[in-house]
Amino acid sequence: MVRRLPDIAAAREVILHAHLIPKREVSIRREQLVRAAHASTAIEGNPLSLEEVSRLAEGREVMAARRAKTEVLNYLRVLEYIDRYQKGGLISEENILSLHRDITLDTLDDPATEGAFRKVRVVVGNRLTKEVVYSPPPPKEVVPQMNALVGWLNSDAAHQMHPVLVAGIAHYELVRVHPFVDGNGRTARALATLVLAMREFDIKRFFTLDDFYDSDRPAYYNVLKAVNRTYPDCTVWLEYFMEGVEISLHRVKERVLLLSSDEHRKVARGQVALSERQMKIIEFIHTHGSVKSGDLMRLYGISRQAAGKELAQMVEQNLIRTEGKGRATRYVMA
Repeated sequence: MVRRLPDIAAAREVILHAHLIPKREVSIRREQLVRAAHASTAIEGNPLSLEEVSRLAEGREVMAARRAKTEVLNYLRVLEYIDRYQKGGLISEENILSLHRDITLDTLDDPATEGAFRKVRVVVGNRLTKEVVYSPPPPKEVVPQMNALVGWLNSDAAHQMHPVLVAGIAHYELVRVHPFVDGNGRTARALATLVLAMREFDIKRFFTLDDFYDSDRPAYYNVLKAVNRTYPDCTVWLEYFMEGVEISLHRVKERVLLLSSDEHRKVARGQVALSERQMKIIEFIHTHGSVKSGDLMRLYGISRQAAGKELAQMVEQNLIRTEGKGRATRYVMA
């Protein structure tokens, strides 16, 4: 683990400082979002292919069961707006309940269990062999143990720890407590993503761990199963988790370097920095072909003057350019 941390940090720095044109930046971000939604839902049995998930993300229809499509769309929305599940750099019990509710919305047999801690005993088993793999804590211990997890995530000790280790511990603890009737795996993986986003580890949202887990599902479950026998020693899990971060970051690093031309790599000013709103504006242009100030007014509830200022700044940065005049003015990629 000590060896992996510098490698992880080095790969992250390369990604953050590589010069990418905004179009490429948004493309990688969207691609990783789709891959994460596909992988995380596939781990738990969702039958949709990566291509079908991509089509759903684009707003296109696919021939599939309603529940399968809803699971994917829910996870896509959660990842896209992951920052909303914290406030002021802190995670509350309500945030985790909201995370679960949005992930499982309209997909569970009993809607009352969406965004609610379980009040029944559950077991984790192999669907094929019917073998009981793990027996989570009884219902009466769910709330106290979740309170302990939330308290630790917001503690000075956690904030002084490397964000990758915090994310790994958060992932395992939620799976161990298994606080929900269903959807624990997706919620745990989303919680780890939230921790990394809050700690500004994955600033551009360029990599996903879900794909690593899905590439070898037996290994994912076997490691979780092994740690259940050694808890509270989570070393085996953290080694596996950090291996996933290292591999995932290196894949993105190679992709970023491939997309960055030699000329761009030599530009001293580094990567064009996009704000969250600018990224969404560019995504809007990719989806609709162009954007107008009125679109920004509706999307963000801002005045026409504020919308015009935002777009003018992006024109000045050579991110977009204008077409047409007056009220017919629209903005397209530069």
